[in-house]
Amino acid sequence: MRRVRGEAFLTLALLNIFVLITGFVALDVIEARPLPAVPHPVTNAEGVAAAEPASSSPADPERIADVLDDPMSAFGLAEGLSGFVVDGATGATLFERDADAPVTPASTTKIATAVTILDTVGPDHVLTTTAHFDSARGMVVLRGAGDTTLTTTVDSAAYPQVATLEELALRTAAALGAQDVDTVSIGYDDSLFTGSALGPSWKPNYVTEGSTAPVHALMYDSGQVSPDTSTRWPDPPLATAEAFVNELKQAGVTVEGTPGEAPAVGDPIASVDSPPMSVLVEFMMLESDNNMAESMARIAALETGGEGSFAGGAEATHRVMADLGIEGVEVADNSGLSTENRITPHALVELLLLASERPDLNAAITGLPTGNSTGTLAKNGRYSAYGSTGDAAGMVRGKTGTLNGVSTLAGTVHDQEGNMFVFAFMDNSPGASGVRLDTLAAALARCGCS
Repeated sequence: MRRVRGEAFLTLALLNIFVLITGFVALDVIEARPLPAVPHPVTNAEGVAAAEPASSSPADPERIADVLDDPMSAFGLAEGLSGFVVDGATGATLFERDADAPVTPASTTKIATAVTILDTVGPDHVLTTTAHFDSARGMVVLRGAGDTTLTTTVDSAAYPQVATLEELALRTAAALGAQDVDTVSIGYDDSLFTGSALGPSWKPNYVTEGSTAPVHALMYDSGQVSPDTSTRWPDPPLATAEAFVNELKQAGVTVEGTPGEAPAVGDPIASVDSPPMSVLVEFMMLESDNNMAESMARIAALETGGEGSFAGGAEATHRVMADLGIEGVEVADNSGLSTENRITPHALVELLLLASERPDLNAAITGLPTGNSTGTLAKNGRYSAYGSTGDAAGMVRGKTGTLNGVSTLAGTVHDQEGNMFVFAFMDNSPGASGVRLDTLAAALARCGCS
């Protein structure tokens, strides 16, 4: 998991450096933004050159409808498909098909989750994992704060530098040494989150197949057992406490017994901080990390006096959506694994536009995967040069969503004339697949739509 996460963070870092160099910061084509944007990124890993745009002019809705009609007909996309496309510069509606129909969003739910946490705690917020010493019991208690990027040992080449149990153990050992303590027992406190560890309507195989770990405030590597397998720990807090024991022993502390649940009391004697929330959001979006999404929802709930549970996270999301004036978002979980979630294409597009306009929400945009280059749009041959959508590689950025009978894609795309569109396509049908939706975004990318 550390290696996978390190590669993802490095990819994200390189992408963001490119974004800053080119001036393509989120949706900079929005007229309210101060700097002009380069028409589209050129992050095509297989060398398909992004087309040079002609002079940009307003897109024609009839032309948009025409170019989308062919792939919809070719793939039999009719019943179950809904969509919404707007002009990124003006917000003008260019295409709508049942755009206000609430449908199962799968992982495009994470767009709402990203906006919720950023609006609630801000982009600079960090999550602090702590160690507490109970001198009466001679026990060090490890307390989780919802940082699923917590890992075991330092990787000096990783970007950014995430919190590690190794560093926490070294700091704990130093604090214990200052009190002439060299032998302790270990407890762990996972009480920050409450309620069920499995979400509403989650299938039992979500954990066994590795889509997610049970949701806890204390876990490392998103509950993944090793970098080479998708297997998740059945008890992430215990696994994390055991890993902490190993690091404490390496730091020279004698540990007696095995870890057990115990409340953290008093001030911490040592702590480690996560990267800032903006970076966590970008990674969550890029890799579609389910455990991180659920953790963020609970943090948002707790920040506003709610409960750190699935219900609390959903309530926090609904409250933020209401405050922002976004209609059409109803969630039971925040990762999108629940089939009870309902979001409209219109709402997804509104959220992306809002994130482009507010700097504190920009991470919801900068974390979008890029076709054939980063995150979930670099997997399973999506926008590969060997497929029918390869010419749109690097020009489509979007959050993906996949469940049985559900495929969704929401993001941004540039056409051949320099226009940028913000879109959401959502297919709730037995034959739903990402490849089918990729053809719609690719049709927009190759369009001369004026």
